[in-house]
Amino acid sequence: MVDEIKIQSNPGIIPTSATQSTTAVNKTDNGTSGMSFAETLSQTQNLRFSNHAQKRLEARNISLTDDGINRLSNAVDKAEKRGGKESLVMVDDMAFIVNVRDRMVVTALDSKTRGEGVFTQIDSVVFAEPSDNDKSSSINIVK
Repeated sequence: MVDEIKIQSNPGIIPTSATQSTTAVNKTDNGTSGMSFAETLSQTQNLRFSNHAQKRLEARNISLTDDGINRLSNAVDKAEKRGGKESLVMVDDMAFIVNVRDRMVVTALDSKTRGEGVFTQIDSVVFAEPSDNDKSSSINIVK
């Protein structure tokens, strides 16, 4: 006598075909395809500012110059090389909390709004080096 064997598929395992895996390789994080490696790399190298950080900068009438953004970006590069995940980056008298992996500025504080000066849930602090070619301030505070 032969027993009938039933094979049930596991709903958690989804079979893939060669077409599906090729499509997944060509897609970038935002779901678009066909981007060159250089375009993808340049997108990931840029800093992004969260809505919260943008609101803080606007509310405090603070604008970063191109030099300030470059200094901030270079500081994030340093944090990334050293394994930082959530970093406090100091640019002149400004403090930025940055998610290093996503290159996302989470919030921004000036010297007047730092409260007690205690920062939690960070794993590194980076002081942005001053630019050699521009000795003027990288941050403009409009009053």
